[in-house]
Amino acid sequence: MAAVVGIRGWPRPVVLALETLVVAGCYFAAGRLGLLRQLTVQDAVVTPIWPPAGVAVACLFVFGLRAVPGIALGALFVVMSLTLPTLRPTVLGPVFGNTAAPVCAYLLLRRVGFRTDLSRLRDGVALVFLGALASMLISATVGVGLLVLTNQLTGSDFWAVWLAWWVGDAMGVVIVTPLLLLLHRARWPPGGDRWKWAEAAGMAAVAVVVLPSAAFYSVSLLFLVYPLLIWAALRFQLAGSLLCALAASIVTTVAATERAGSFAQLTDVQIMVKLQAFNGSMALTALLLSAVITEQLNTRRSVERACQELVEVLAHLTPGEPPPGRPAGRGGRTR
Repeated sequence: MAAVVGIRGWPRPVVLALETLVVAGCYFAAGRLGLLRQLTVQDAVVTPIWPPAGVAVACLFVFGLRAVPGIALGALFVVMSLTLPTLRPTVLGPVFGNTAAPVCAYLLLRRVGFRTDLSRLRDGVALVFLGALASMLISATVGVGLLVLTNQLTGSDFWAVWLAWWVGDAMGVVIVTPLLLLLHRARWPPGGDRWKWAEAAGMAAVAVVVLPSAAFYSVSLLFLVYPLLIWAALRFQLAGSLLCALAASIVTTVAATERAGSFAQLTDVQIMVKLQAFNGSMALTALLLSAVITEQLNTRRSVERACQELVEVLAHLTPGEPPPGRPAGRGGRTR
């Protein structure tokens, strides 16, 4: 707390510069991690999941619109690390698209009253359809359109590359953004239920066995991930389901890029379609299922609190005694 107070006491330009550097560094690091696993679609290199898109949306909810310069700077660093370090239209175009898409997602989500704790089903639906699917149309269209305009991609290959780009950015928002927002709000519990921790350890052990087996076995066993995902959502809500989805996505992406398991005999386009379909359905299941369970638990707690308050009020309604907050009538009786 003292460190936070000290930083807030610094001059505002210094604080803004530090926040910009932090956001740019996080974006660049996420971009380099995303580029570790790539697939080729119609001679264009794409990433199955683009984590910087999720990092950018999360930073906007943490820092507000003052995170925009950091996002643009991080996107510039990522693009320039892949091309010659010169500011050309082919560099500035993706920087604009990768900056405008998260900003659009942030503004749309704020418009509909999005809550960062994702405690309602409507929050999960808004993040998927407004924050991911709708807003990431900007980055995919700008990026792939610029490749076509600069003759780096033929017009006939536009839609295949555009779809892979769009889904990769959208999956980054669906998987990474809720996890970062959850980590930002997380507080280490003062005490712990040792049985809960034991169950979490058991689930992790099961995941270590199931996930590689499902992804790398020659017979397609990816459906085995869903019982584990449901278990995580039921017992640990958003934290459990998102961590499970992220781990499954990483393991499956590694198997796909190495052409192992059920991805061995597929073409590049088929690998991308199968991987994106699995990652998308799994991320949607994890996010929406955990949102529904969290909303139901919150509703039950609200009902229990209301019942407890009603019991306390009824306990005071004894003969000749007024309820709390209500004056007695003549002779000490209520009217």
